[in-house]
Amino acid sequence: MLYLLLFPLHGRYPGFNVLRYETFRSVLAGLAALALSLALGRILIQRFRQANIGQTIRDVVPQSHQKKAGTPTMGGLLILAATLLATLLLADLTDAYVWIAIFITVTFGAIGLADDMLKLRRGRGRGLSGPYKLILQFACALIAAVVLFGWLGFDTRLTMPFAKKLRPDLGWFYIPFAAIVMVACSNAVNLTDGLDGLAIGPVMTVAFCYWVFTYVAGNVKFADYLQIPHVARVGELSIFCGALIASSLGFLWYNAYPASMMMGDVGALSLGGALGMVAVLAKQELVLVIAGGVFVIEAVSVIIQRYYFKLTGGKRFFRMAPIHHHFELAGWPETVVVVRFWIVSIVCALVALSTLKLR
Repeated sequence: MLYLLLFPLHGRYPGFNVLRYETFRSVLAGLAALALSLALGRILIQRFRQANIGQTIRDVVPQSHQKKAGTPTMGGLLILAATLLATLLLADLTDAYVWIAIFITVTFGAIGLADDMLKLRRGRGRGLSGPYKLILQFACALIAAVVLFGWLGFDTRLTMPFAKKLRPDLGWFYIPFAAIVMVACSNAVNLTDGLDGLAIGPVMTVAFCYWVFTYVAGNVKFADYLQIPHVARVGELSIFCGALIASSLGFLWYNAYPASMMMGDVGALSLGGALGMVAVLAKQELVLVIAGGVFVIEAVSVIIQRYYFKLTGGKRFFRMAPIHHHFELAGWPETVVVVRFWIVSIVCALVALSTLKLR
């Protein structure tokens, strides 16, 4: 909005010419998102407390979590508001990719919000059923994928990490593939959101990776030098990623142990969906498995636990899944689990970024 209003004035006022640079606008978007999230966080916590919007705790989680019952939840609304406002202010709103990213963020957030509201009404973490939630997520993701493929003529070839010359073309199968990337990432982030500050750290490291990926993919010279697909105008998503990183940092101010605000499904589902959508738009879909290594580990631990339980007639592979609860029950303090998972996430992000050069 501000970009569209102010940049055309650069002919008369040369200072506005700096707005042409995506890096500059992404930094401005980050500063705006950080300021908004820090300013609105305390207000939101107070309003949620007045409205008795507090976290409900399931019986199956470790007993130490029962003390968190009643902590204001749905803090993901803070991240969404700050991210979207900063993006709308500083991104080029004529770019279709920006609107597709916003669409997925908002729709997945709406699904999460409905889930959170039902949990508050029913208690004990009983929100939307798993299958119903997946149906809604896939419906939104398929709409975005169809628009990309059918309307915008998006490239359906995959970029293979460490093998840049190998680019298999999925054709029409790219539509369900892109939807799976978005839905899988959304639910993986949701599974990770189980300890104070645990999920938001990896969200920031993955978003930083894709801040880099979107910028270089949108720059024809960098894309050619690094031998990655050039996606015209996708660089505008670096503004979205910058805002997402900073708003998540502002949320962490309130979500750090002991948390005074929980993310809720409205945050986890929307952030995961947004990261999956950006990965698709940057043509770095498979690198998401590396960058989001913590999310992958958490999701895989749940799958292993479930199928091992069924195959062995009730035995458990982990003490509890997702795996962060396993380490809690092994005696690790919550803060130790969180910081060590952050370290793993940073390492995964560095390996993901190395795929730009290694081949």
